[in-house]
Amino acid sequence: MTTFEIDPGRLFIGGQWREAADGARTEVVDPSRGTVVTTVAEAGAADVDAAVKAARAAFDTGLWSGASGRERGRVLLRVAELIRAEADEIARLESLDVGKPITLAHAVDVTNAANDYEYFASLAFSLDGATRDTPMNALAYTRRGPLGVVAAITPFNFPLILAGSKIAPALAAGNTVVHKPADETPLSALYMAGLFQRAGVPDGVVNVVTGAGPVAGEALLRHPGVDKIAFTGSTAIGRHAASVAGEHLKPVTMELGGNAAHIVFEDADLEKAVGAVIKGFVFNTGQFCMGGPRLLVARPVYRTLLNILAEAVPGVPVGDPRKAETVVGPMAGEKHLRKVEEYVELARKEGARIVCGGERLDLDGGYYYKPTVIADLANDSRVVQEEIFGPVLTVQPFDDEDEAVALANSTPYGLASGVQTGNLARAHRVADRLQAGIVWVNDWAMLDPAVPFGGVKDSGFGREYGPEALSSYTKVKSVVVSLD
Repeated sequence: MTTFEIDPGRLFIGGQWREAADGARTEVVDPSRGTVVTTVAEAGAADVDAAVKAARAAFDTGLWSGASGRERGRVLLRVAELIRAEADEIARLESLDVGKPITLAHAVDVTNAANDYEYFASLAFSLDGATRDTPMNALAYTRRGPLGVVAAITPFNFPLILAGSKIAPALAAGNTVVHKPADETPLSALYMAGLFQRAGVPDGVVNVVTGAGPVAGEALLRHPGVDKIAFTGSTAIGRHAASVAGEHLKPVTMELGGNAAHIVFEDADLEKAVGAVIKGFVFNTGQFCMGGPRLLVARPVYRTLLNILAEAVPGVPVGDPRKAETVVGPMAGEKHLRKVEEYVELARKEGARIVCGGERLDLDGGYYYKPTVIADLANDSRVVQEEIFGPVLTVQPFDDEDEAVALANSTPYGLASGVQTGNLARAHRVADRLQAGIVWVNDWAMLDPAVPFGGVKDSGFGREYGPEALSSYTKVKSVVVSLD
């Protein structure tokens, strides 16, 4: 346990905690009980302006941007060490804020966040340019430097991880950051602000402004002092963010919505496949852009797999996220729960078969929904084509490999896909044909900071993780020295 206090939940600007300029505050709700746990400052345009100016001033001093990659890397390693040392408290905050099961918050969110900073620290140690061979009588080389002030705008479902996937490479490259977390889930962002300071990140290098997207987020997008926008969120808001960035010719990374297909061929190991299928749609209560809510099954094993799911899914532990045995917690908020209910009701109206689930779970006043499996929907149904973002799985049969690929690629999204097969040649062949930024074979959600991820089509552009992410936070300068 640390001395960090959620209350008073102030903004973190220029290394100082401060109230919003107009004194506004907003409530933070525990989704497992539907009760208010605290309030945090609600930033306005004036607060965002102060944060960007603090980030710019910190960048211009060169204390961070001009430090060697090794110096920055050592600080990021201390960040990773502190995350691991304070894992219990960080996991508790993430579970309280989002409704994540505490076991998963520990094993997934906190572990991956620490790994993010550790990985990008290692890349900071080797950040360099290259010499280029040319026919000119000259020495030609490139240098990579930071962009400047980065606006990191993150969603409600993985606050800690998706902040780290942006802030870690941005800092490794020497940038300064203004972070705007989702208005529903600001707690781990505020905690991390204090942790950065204790790790030795200079004042003003990381700033955190909590508040509503239409106000604080919009002000950050449009601020002329921002040099890059890194955004994760819905496709609709991503389109808007990208258009604003285009007006100002700012580079952007957009990790947007997803509606991934999970293909099970008749030669798959069904026992392993079922485990991956269930993980793919109930993980994080289905609030996962790279989740697998569309199951495509080879017709010879279609009924068998549906029967297995009907038996297995109701046994997945749903309940209080504070209990170690819980696998599925509540939805992050009432509006997210209502959205899931509307899609399931639409499926019923279209004559679909609810294999299991299909209703709320009345527990402690929280926002719980039973994991739901739906069959007998047409491929053009909105329930199949749109992103539900909840613990709902639609199941469709297919007759051959070509049909499976066509169905998988039939939505506007292209963030992730999965293939279950015992045929290695088929695995590579199908993976190559799937329109997705990442394809998993014989499992789901295998992620590591070394492996880039991102979308195609309506799932966005640019990549997070891997050397590709670090490159997107740098600018390249060419130097050509005449040798005449």
